[in-house]
Amino acid sequence: QVQLVESGGGSVQAGGSLRLSCAASGRTSSRDVMAWFHQAPGKEREFVAAITWGSGSTYYADSVKGRFTISRDNAKNTVYLQMNSLKPEDTAVYYCARSITYGYKFDSPTFYDYWGQGTQVTVSS
Repeated sequence: QVQLVESGGGSVQAGGSLRLSCAASGRTSSRDVMAWFHQAPGKEREFVAAITWGSGSTYYADSVKGRFTISRDNAKNTVYLQMNSLKPEDTAVYYCARSITYGYKFDSPTFYDYWGQGTQVTVSS
């Protein structure tokens, strides 16, 4: 059974940093894609970043380019999201997601087969 467990959320002032972790259980494949999405109250779930499990190719939403970095540790089956220069508008629940379906719609929530429970990130001004 696949499980994704996020950790690392919290509260920080604008300009600060946080690192989120997502530990994946179950078998992984080089074709898997792991991603982070966030969802603010009253808004739809939005793409933040994605990484391919095999090659490590990365993809980012324009709003986080240059500030956030997604990475993976294959040995630990863990994906990270390093968030720097945080802004109040980054405040949201952050979800880890995993796709085992071959394709390229990395920025679409429907592309992903499994989701974590979410972790809250709050950035104060």
